[in-house]
Amino acid sequence: MEDRRESKLTLRPPSLAAPYAPVQNWQHQPEKLIFESCGYEANYLGSMLIKDLRGTESTQDACAKMRVRSPWDSHSCEHMKKIPTIILSITYKGVKFIDASNKNVIAEHEIRNISCAAQDPEDLCTFAYITKDLQTSHHYCHVFSTVDVNLTYEIILTLGQAFEVAYQLALQAQRSKPVGAAAGETIETKSSKPVPKPRAGMRKSA
Repeated sequence: MEDRRESKLTLRPPSLAAPYAPVQNWQHQPEKLIFESCGYEANYLGSMLIKDLRGTESTQDACAKMRVRSPWDSHSCEHMKKIPTIILSITYKGVKFIDASNKNVIAEHEIRNISCAAQDPEDLCTFAYITKDLQTSHHYCHVFSTVDVNLTYEIILTLGQAFEVAYQLALQAQRSKPVGAAAGETIETKSSKPVPKPRAGMRKSA
């Protein structure tokens, strides 16, 4: 068991930390994202180069293009057989793609290189986020789908919370040292409205 005595953080509510978040409380305790991870099963639809970054609008455009590119309906049996199933392992450090069949790590994105997480307004089971390649400075949008709208919503909210935890830890480090690294940026997340009823323990804001 890991020592969690120093993990107590005061997080801003979702409405302040993650724009567009229509809930009052985060889904997880901060310790979950610091000492453990939140794992979600999803289908990886692919990635797309973003030439003109326009926030969550770019994310949603990429989702739409992925739908047009697919020769089948996104939820047809034939289509789903061809899409790899992965586990998205989320912590305050970033996101890992884990192969659901053999548990190997396929890819890893640092939290500081992730932005603009959003649901697809035309298909609420689909979501995406944008990463920045530090070597080329290019931006790529990674698109995923799940079998449940509420699960997709929870993943988006968990990504927002991961950014908030990283941000608060950076502030904590700055306060404890004369010179520290710049605090992390607040993630821009967007969940389509009206949002489906969240899972237990979550409420919409008024």
